[in-house]
Amino acid sequence: MSTEATTVTTHGPLLAEMDRAQLWQRWEEIQAGFVDQPQKAVADADVLVLDLLDRIMQVFHDQRQELEHRWQDPDVVTTEDLRQLLQRYRSFFGRLLETA
Repeated sequence: MSTEATTVTTHGPLLAEMDRAQLWQRWEEIQAGFVDQPQKAVADADVLVLDLLDRIMQVFHDQRQELEHRWQDPDVVTTEDLRQLLQRYRSFFGRLLETA
């Protein structure tokens, strides 16, 4: 279990660089469209923010599921595994607080 536990990512960017670049590009397009269609720009900005929130929530959900899955089998998990997982939970918790 110890080697498997190292695959959970609980630090660093929440989204891949390409995803972040595409989101910024969409934002710039929305902002540029404000002059001609301000109401549409605001509606598009709302959709973009919701899309970003959904993506972030999915990342956190997937990480939490992975962490939870790893400690639930008492026949496989060792105290050292649990110690490492608790550290990952602490890091995960910290990331959640940073977004608050």
